[in-house]
Amino acid sequence: MQRRSRGLNTGLVLLLSQIFNVGINNIPPVTLATLALNVWFFLSPLKPLRSSCLSVEMCYQQKDWQRLVLSPLHHVDDWHLYFNMVSMLWKGIKLERRLGSGWFAYVITTFSLLTGVVYLLLEFAVAEFLGEPDFRRSCAVGFSGVLFALKVLNNHYCPGGFVNVLGFPVPSRFACWAELVAIHFISAGTSFAGHLAGILVGLLYTHGPLKKIMETCAGFFSSSVGPPGRQYYFNNSGYAASQDDYGRDRPGNYDAYTAGLSEDEQLERALRASLWDQGNSRSSPPPYGFRLSPEEEMRQRRLHRFDSQ
Repeated sequence: MQRRSRGLNTGLVLLLSQIFNVGINNIPPVTLATLALNVWFFLSPLKPLRSSCLSVEMCYQQKDWQRLVLSPLHHVDDWHLYFNMVSMLWKGIKLERRLGSGWFAYVITTFSLLTGVVYLLLEFAVAEFLGEPDFRRSCAVGFSGVLFALKVLNNHYCPGGFVNVLGFPVPSRFACWAELVAIHFISAGTSFAGHLAGILVGLLYTHGPLKKIMETCAGFFSSSVGPPGRQYYFNNSGYAASQDDYGRDRPGNYDAYTAGLSEDEQLERALRASLWDQGNSRSSPPPYGFRLSPEEEMRQRRLHRFDSQ
């Protein structure tokens, strides 16, 4: 598996164009960091693709477990990177604002590792069941498994509506499965098991024990997630406001990002909402839900009055 060179890396140029069109200041911090990390590893890979891709033979039999970390961050070519990161861009804008930056970072990290583990289990099971050792050597790279898991979360938080898959309206709750089959048939070389692994990880979070396990683990080492039922949002300065404050103070809501919209339409809606934040009056909360308490606002006014004397 060798990275295909395209000279100009048109996909990378288009990705950077998309990011700057949205506006770096309008992209939540964890989403932006994820995009930057994937671009960095594309431009400066730690290892060749053959040494970073994920397979049963290399991970389980040869104990090269670092591939679980490396494989989601490496891409075959610039177009592979482009399509994955554009999808990450709109999913991250939506989900990070809903879940909070601290928890979203935790979700991304957990999903990246678990998707690889489930992929290995699927390939091992198929190899054993069919007696085909080639499945043990099947090697996969890319962030798309994690994106399928995030798509499950998105459909869970925005139930109802329809998604367009190859021109056919599909109920959002079945969209992941329809896209899994569609991508497998129209795009040669994609990893069916990798995408399926992402869907299964997402279902473990939304309908299984994964979320509870993560909440239990987070209670031991994270103070940024907050108590159950109260999510926290972070701005670039590190301040936080609760989900209750965010939903109460911001006139818009996330019903605008319906699952019935295409990815391009949802990205456009997210961009409009972010730009609307910047055009708000002084009394409205800045991006990511940060809001001064009445006491802090009074203190700031007093300081401003003294400075102006």
